[in-house]
Amino acid sequence: MSDVGIKDVAARAGVSPGTVSNVLNRPEKVSPATRERVEAAVRELGFVRHGSASTLRAGHSKTIGLSVIDIGNPFFTDVTAGVEEVASSLGYAVILSNSAGSRAKEERNLLVLAEQRVRGVLITPSDEDPARLDRLRKRGISVVLVDHPAHCPDQCSVAVNDVGGGMTAVRHLMDTGARSIVYVTGPLTIRQCLDRRAGAERAFGRPLRVIEMGAMTPRAGQQAAEKLLAEGDLPDAVFCANDLLALGLMRGLTHAGVRVPDDVALIGYDDIDFAAASAVSLTSIRQPTHQLGRVATELLLDECDNPATHAHQQIMFQPELVVRESTR
Repeated sequence: MSDVGIKDVAARAGVSPGTVSNVLNRPEKVSPATRERVEAAVRELGFVRHGSASTLRAGHSKTIGLSVIDIGNPFFTDVTAGVEEVASSLGYAVILSNSAGSRAKEERNLLVLAEQRVRGVLITPSDEDPARLDRLRKRGISVVLVDHPAHCPDQCSVAVNDVGGGMTAVRHLMDTGARSIVYVTGPLTIRQCLDRRAGAERAFGRPLRVIEMGAMTPRAGQQAAEKLLAEGDLPDAVFCANDLLALGLMRGLTHAGVRVPDDVALIGYDDIDFAAASAVSLTSIRQPTHQLGRVATELLLDECDNPATHAHQQIMFQPELVVRESTR
């Protein structure tokens, strides 16, 4: 693919090259409407501005990009540690970016990574649309999906069986005697939340009562506890889509005098370090987070360094039930 220049972007957007330069370097000097036209042209043409001269001579840098959807979640901290371990051992640096679940922010982050001529990108995508990832690959930047299965054979991915994890969680709750179960989740637009619900309902045999929160944080978990208490009909058990929600929920219930697990059993997902350290240790579905990061990085750098012999793989790990005090 031939390089696209500023003049090409200017022609597509119907502005001067100077205006394109301002959008790229001093966006505050350009009206929102014009800036939007230029940014649309940048996306459509796959324009990437040049980085340092040394990087351009090499065609790439000794860096890889890592884009996650929630940098505050300890799950991604552990994944990042696995990524950095492999990258560092092979002489690569890692540029970490956080999309916060926003596609617009993710697109801006990916553009910056492309400008830096990274060798490849590891990404937990914010949605299912592959267009922005295809643009990276067309520019010769390898892409591996992390904690997200690929839906095509020419794309590497490393994921965890979240449907299976949801089934395991609810089967365990049912084995402890739970007959009424609530699923507390973050936005169901997030694939992991949706898959865990699907598995949970498959195990339960019918739809679960669902409390959908706008975030997957301890504060959101406390707010979910308030909703449960306000409804006045406590379930036998609660399955939370991640440990942060579960820990916040436990705190909210405990403050209201509800005993975990005597009154309500509780299970989380991820098995972060805080799960074992809480006042009532949390039963959780463990994901191999460090291994996710390591294997994804190994696949990415193999694709970068050995394009002729690299075989795309879609690796699916199985989660593991870790039983603690919250579901005795």
